[in-house]
Amino acid sequence: MEIIQVSGKKTLNQFYQLPHKIYKDDPDWVPPLRGMHEDIFNPEKNTGFKNGKAQRWIVKNGKEVVGRIAAFFEHELADSYEQPTGAIGFFESVNDKKVSALLFDTARDWLKSNGMEAMDGPVNFGENFFNWGLLAKGHKQQTFGMQYHPEYYLNLFEDYGFNIYYRQYSYRMDISNPDLPERFWKIAAWRAKKPNLSYEHFKFSKKEKYISDFIKVYEQAWRKHRNYKSIHAEDINGLLNNAKYIFDEEFVWYAYYKDEPVAFFMMLPDVNQILRKLKPGKFGPLKIYRFFRLKRKKTITRCRALVLGVIPGFQRTGVESGIFHQVKQVMLRKSWYKEMEMSWVGDFNPKMNALFKSFGANHDITHYTMRYLFDREKPFKSMPIIDE
Repeated sequence: MEIIQVSGKKTLNQFYQLPHKIYKDDPDWVPPLRGMHEDIFNPEKNTGFKNGKAQRWIVKNGKEVVGRIAAFFEHELADSYEQPTGAIGFFESVNDKKVSALLFDTARDWLKSNGMEAMDGPVNFGENFFNWGLLAKGHKQQTFGMQYHPEYYLNLFEDYGFNIYYRQYSYRMDISNPDLPERFWKIAAWRAKKPNLSYEHFKFSKKEKYISDFIKVYEQAWRKHRNYKSIHAEDINGLLNNAKYIFDEEFVWYAYYKDEPVAFFMMLPDVNQILRKLKPGKFGPLKIYRFFRLKRKKTITRCRALVLGVIPGFQRTGVESGIFHQVKQVMLRKSWYKEMEMSWVGDFNPKMNALFKSFGANHDITHYTMRYLFDREKPFKSMPIIDE
């Protein structure tokens, strides 16, 4: 076996072709959009490169590609841990521990040469909205941006020595279910009418304003959390540009107190319900036509909630309930949507887990964010619970 750094068209194509071999007999796997993944490794489109690096490799056994991996770090996040911690992602491998060990060893050595002392994975070189965590429980067709893996991947990670840093819980809710908790929705309707509070959804015509408001809330809501990583307007703008063909303005809501942003909620239609019906490959004119034709036929019946943020002064006030009241009215109008997935919430955030359960969502899928300490004698610590 040999491990080869990705450089040039041939190895890049091999990097992206491997998953099609791994999942060829798995009907639940949906090929991700190559262009979106490639933007992650483009220094002109990913602000992580301003203070970080990334590298990719493939493993070949003879002429056959049998594994791939990416390693990366961004100093602001890496240096926020007890030890400088980089990451791995975009891992794929045949069921062979020699292959996975070679991939992990190569990533570890590269990260170590760049001053890292641990690695998390499989995660994204960017925001945790997408490509984050190892699928451990709930193997079913994944929603857009969520990771899907064969069951044996967990064994490959654990055999190498990775431990669970935290668990990621995803919840599903049947929107059409008439038996959802009535008390929650009555409170939500009442909260939505509180004085000085107003709600409005995103509009592309005011994109810059809403990106700015998103960052204002994000910075206040998460700045005091452990391992806070700042977010950049370029990253949010890139997310919007990548998702513009599936984006629904009424799926992103803001709460304002006296015209100042205090909370936001973002979700996306599950475009995987369309992508699974299209043949793999580039998006040429015919495929684009089929995409929009399926979209008009309301093929998408599921949405995915990405993130909810509330600034500290308005936490525990029920402002998030007011946002959910607005979202509910949208879903009632767009009755072809039957299901909502809230993905994901860490086990370190009991308050958010309790919130999702309170309005009738059920824990459905679990991912793990794994950590490997390079010093094998150092005691392992899981992600601490978020302080009140």
